[in-house]
Amino acid sequence: MAKKDKLIVGLDIGSHAIKLCHLQKSGSGYALLALGSTVIPAGAVEDGVLQEPEQVGESLAALFKNLKIKEKKVGISISGYSVIVKKIQLDPMSEEELDEYIKEEAEQYIPFDREDVYLDYQDLETSTEDEDRTDVMLVAAKKEVVDGYLDLLLEHGLNPVLVDVDGFALENIWDVAGGVKDNIALVDIGACKMNVNIIVDGVSVLARDIVGGSQQLTDQIADHFGIESDEAEQIKLGILPADDKREELEEIFVDACTNWVLEIKKAIDLFSANQADSSLKKLVLSGGGAKVPGLSSFLKRETGLDVVKFNPFVNMKVNGKKIDPKYVESIGPEMAIAAGLAIRTATF
Repeated sequence: MAKKDKLIVGLDIGSHAIKLCHLQKSGSGYALLALGSTVIPAGAVEDGVLQEPEQVGESLAALFKNLKIKEKKVGISISGYSVIVKKIQLDPMSEEELDEYIKEEAEQYIPFDREDVYLDYQDLETSTEDEDRTDVMLVAAKKEVVDGYLDLLLEHGLNPVLVDVDGFALENIWDVAGGVKDNIALVDIGACKMNVNIIVDGVSVLARDIVGGSQQLTDQIADHFGIESDEAEQIKLGILPADDKREELEEIFVDACTNWVLEIKKAIDLFSANQADSSLKKLVLSGGGAKVPGLSSFLKRETGLDVVKFNPFVNMKVNGKKIDPKYVESIGPEMAIAAGLAIRTATF
């Protein structure tokens, strides 16, 4: 493989764990070189913001060492209150005119001071003969939050070449590995946040972060039964049998998951209100929360959509002698964002 086609290492630094994915181009597809995750101390990352960079750095260094990763160029993604993703409609402009407009007028679209954020945008080029307006996806991320991650990576000898947004990383890996261009809702359920990205004809039309995730379910199980978090996590994932706790567990599950569904439905309803001529075909579920037994069928019943769990590696080459295929299948849904970063090329 030519050096210019070398891919970066994708790092998904969440509130519960760091997920790492390293891929290699293989023909028209990809081969999996390495993947893994490591749990970080509770509270080390909150709402997408580094709180304990030293602890996160130690976990990150150990993960690279254990997986024997030599590549130093990495990409991360951010989410939460520190990043705003907004689609705006503007008159069609040249690249130069649009760049100047965003620099001068961005503050009217974002709740942050212009000097406090990094800005980026993409013209979706949606103007037509009937509608002489174009959609522009605008992204603003707080500098202090982004710089905190960059400093952490640099301190551990890594070269950060990409900062993305969770929803876009998810969209990119679905486009590569999902293969289906139907109108879909990508829903990634992490430990403390959910991301919903609605795709129509291959283009993101709505992306939002939602507070809440699968850690809530773990905490509720632990509190209700007076058990340790590790045991509650295993019960949640069906690793430990529910036994006589089954009826009470179902009540906890329905309570927590109903809140998730309500937030997902809000996003779907907003989409439906703005896209009356389009309808969703399915809901694609990823993240650690996707592994909760019964969640897919619950979401299908409550939303009326077909629900599929997303394994980004299903069509990739995997050396079974180096990486256990069963492990890849098991961890796949929670590696979606890391994989979406890992398909990016390091050309500099």
